[in-house]
Amino acid sequence: MPTPNDVPAPELIQKLANYIKENIDEVTPPPWTSMVKTGAHVQRPPENPDWWYIRCASLLRKIYIHGPIGIERLRADYGGRKDFGVRPEHVVKAGSAIIRKALQQLETAGLIEKFQNKGRRVTKEGRKLLEEIAEEVKKDLLKKIPELEKYQKSE
Repeated sequence: MPTPNDVPAPELIQKLANYIKENIDEVTPPPWTSMVKTGAHVQRPPENPDWWYIRCASLLRKIYIHGPIGIERLRADYGGRKDFGVRPEHVVKAGSAIIRKALQQLETAGLIEKFQNKGRRVTKEGRKLLEEIAEEVKKDLLKKIPELEKYQKSE
């Protein structure tokens, strides 16, 4: 059974974001998401209207792979280079409100949980969801590119 480590991240995140948008009612964009930037390093808000679901899916995948992981490390992962005009660019962390609210919604949905004092990790339900979607992505890839069949593990 393929895991999220075995499939390309963009395909998994897009399919997971669509699933979250359609099936998980606890995850909804707050009213301020249409105006907010994702961090001090970007100049404008995201253009994709479904960016909240994509960020939630990305967070869920990242926690699956690197968890348990805390908000500060996630801020660093989603940060970027800030343009200071004439002065040199520096790395800036992403905003924590977006990450914190998304994690709280995923926690309410039962997909992640707090783990001791080390951050958050994926629950059994979240792990099951991620592995099911990874399997769907793998099947879709095999339909598009049949040559990938020879790289499958023999079970």
